[in-house]
Amino acid sequence: MLKQKILIVDDDVNIAELISLYLTKECFDTKIVHDGEAAIEEFNSYQPNLILLDLMLPGIDGYEVCREIRKTSKIPIIMLSAKGEVFDKVLGLELGADDYIIKPFDSKELVARVRAVLRRFNPNVEEKADDTPKGKFVQYPDLIINLSNYSVQYYGKNIEMPPKELELFYFLASNPNQVFTREQLLDHIWGYEYYGDTRTVDVHIKRLREKIKDHSNWSLATVWGIGYKFEVKNTKK
Repeated sequence: MLKQKILIVDDDVNIAELISLYLTKECFDTKIVHDGEAAIEEFNSYQPNLILLDLMLPGIDGYEVCREIRKTSKIPIIMLSAKGEVFDKVLGLELGADDYIIKPFDSKELVARVRAVLRRFNPNVEEKADDTPKGKFVQYPDLIINLSNYSVQYYGKNIEMPPKELELFYFLASNPNQVFTREQLLDHIWGYEYYGDTRTVDVHIKRLREKIKDHSNWSLATVWGIGYKFEVKNTKK
């Protein structure tokens, strides 16, 4: 079985080596670069399965690296930020980051987060429109959200979206017509580390609406002053 490849981008040599050591012990293949330009170059040549991306880099910073990679790829990106640095989680999410870790971090947490993001992301999964979906999924007219293989079919076409975006969409769609506050959605999808940052939910809803337009039978609805719901209309038993 081929090892999964992790590109480590950090200008602190000691931290980068330490991360590489943690991941190598867990049977990952790693490559280290120390600046943004090298990160973009190695992304194209190394073709990693995931990028661990420090924000404060010489030259091109982590935000810009993320922006450049997102122009051509949906590869998982976990942002790294030192405690005390100005780190806008929402900006990172808007640029397409899948997760973030604050330094200093526990080695087990780092490995667990890398595994979790990789497990949620499978760019090679393709389902044909006439295939019967399998596993954990919800299905509506012209829409299938499959949590088992992290795929979304909309009018028979596969729609790419980051793991958290898909999880939020699945959660709402699997609870039709139920209203959830932003705080409830944060708790269900992101957990305690995002508590209180309700803009995170708004960013993901905005991104979902850019990809999935309202249908005559269903829609992603805002309940003003409360939160969001997946509204189902014309339901026939």
